[in-house]
Amino acid sequence: MAGSSPAVPSSLSVFFPAYNDSGTIASLVIRALQTAAVLTPNHEVIVVNDGSTDGTAQILNALAEVYPSLRIVTHSVNRGYGGALRSGFAAASKDVVFYTDGDAQYDPSEMELLWQQMGPGVDLVNGYKISRSDPWHRIFIGRVYHHIVKTLFRLRVRDVDCDFRMMRRAIFDRVRLEKNSGVICLEMMKKIQDAGFTIVEVPVHHYHRAYGRSQFFNFPRIYRTGIDVIKLWFVLVVRRDRTPVKGTDAVQQRTRAL
Repeated sequence: MAGSSPAVPSSLSVFFPAYNDSGTIASLVIRALQTAAVLTPNHEVIVVNDGSTDGTAQILNALAEVYPSLRIVTHSVNRGYGGALRSGFAAASKDVVFYTDGDAQYDPSEMELLWQQMGPGVDLVNGYKISRSDPWHRIFIGRVYHHIVKTLFRLRVRDVDCDFRMMRRAIFDRVRLEKNSGVICLEMMKKIQDAGFTIVEVPVHHYHRAYGRSQFFNFPRIYRTGIDVIKLWFVLVVRRDRTPVKGTDAVQQRTRAL
């Protein structure tokens, strides 16, 4: 059955996609290393530097000299959010993978809340924002986007765009991600749901962006995202072109909100 999983996770990969996050990445890495060490001695922290043009690379190199469990994956050019996530999942070597963004709008220490829910039969623990700490126009656009894609893709999760997730690495033996843009989160949750994996949802805090600016909230990017969503909908819903689950029929996915 797609959702059958070990009772207790034994190792943990943590990764951050980072693009021009020099103002936040150091504190995130240190917080993640401290939290992961409490959860399991068998851990690693990875940062995917997605073609940053600020001081992110220099900061990461300095951190790596101090923290041997930090690994750096470097893209010479920016590949987009989806490309950074795909590199992070490919680099992760532990049984369970956690990721969140490098802009510090989520607290890495709250990964412990997700870890506690990685029990028997749970494949993915999805965070959902208790309250979104963004300007009103971002909140409005985010809500419209969420309701549209939830309806179009028949998603049962309550927050498809909360980039605070922990999952079994074995999921990606069966689910292949292809998108390089931000719609990779939509692609990932749709494919995981349709493959029958079990998802648990946990509330997490969302904080005001203290450094940098969002790469998503501009009209050209929103337009391109809309086109990507339509193309993905045609492939995954209309054509029903889904990654098959090997050795079993897809089972009914179970989602629990905590």
